[in-house]
Amino acid sequence: MTVFGIPIQALFSQLLVGLINGSFYALLSLGLAIIFGLLNVINFCHGALYMLGALLAWLMLEHLGIGYWPALLISPVVVGLFGALIERTMIKRIASLDPLYGLLLTFGLALVIQGVARNYFGVSGEPYDVPELLTGGRNLGFMFLPNYRAWVVLVSVMLCALSWFITERTRMGSYLRAATENPLLVQAFGINVPRLITITYGLGVALAALAGVMAAPIYRVNPLMGTDLIIVVFAVVVIGGMGSILGSIVTGFGLGVIEGLTKVFYPEASNTVVFVIMAIVLLVKPAGLFGRTT
Repeated sequence: MTVFGIPIQALFSQLLVGLINGSFYALLSLGLAIIFGLLNVINFCHGALYMLGALLAWLMLEHLGIGYWPALLISPVVVGLFGALIERTMIKRIASLDPLYGLLLTFGLALVIQGVARNYFGVSGEPYDVPELLTGGRNLGFMFLPNYRAWVVLVSVMLCALSWFITERTRMGSYLRAATENPLLVQAFGINVPRLITITYGLGVALAALAGVMAAPIYRVNPLMGTDLIIVVFAVVVIGGMGSILGSIVTGFGLGVIEGLTKVFYPEASNTVVFVIMAIVLLVKPAGLFGRTT
């Protein structure tokens, strides 16, 4: 069976690849949107922290014998604490300055983290085995669905939905949003705003590290794995609307699927389709699809 002359198995295989990529786009852009929307920081080291999450998982497996499931919890916690340290010691000092200073600072941090990793681990990449519980797959008739890929998509959807709910529908989320608008007033009600900001930044980068751990069995773990990805993720955030949680989630999954289908129908454009869409969206709606003009 074919669709527009393309075998349906190939079509659904690329659709699955698009969903996998979209899962990582959504998780990473979600962390970026949370940090920018609530802290007004353009976190350019997000890709390096994503890589750091995967690298920590690999190091724990190779040198400590700690497998995938504990690493899925430990690595985001460690990277989240590292992110909190970055916020308290560096980003906090430039919070009152133009956002460009935050961009330059985090870009420099990304170069430092990647440089240290390249110096010790090279750039060839290291394999990370799929956990035994998620090996194999299911034959759906029209395609073969690997269990691990299905797990990645399911977890990404659940985490994105949970993050949106916490940010938009809980008291903590309302405190976070209020702290970005009027921190002095929020602090007058007895809420420790600096601590709230630190926790928010830590949670944002922890999401990136979690995505890195989940990506380790799919892609080879290497110090440059977040470099190209972060450029696409920034495009996702811009298209969805800077600071829009819902926009990042919807746009991340949507652009992943569009990119996957483009590889089937017009492979030459698969590397640029996201940026073409970004240009069109910015021409029509400069604030992004879900953004609000201030």
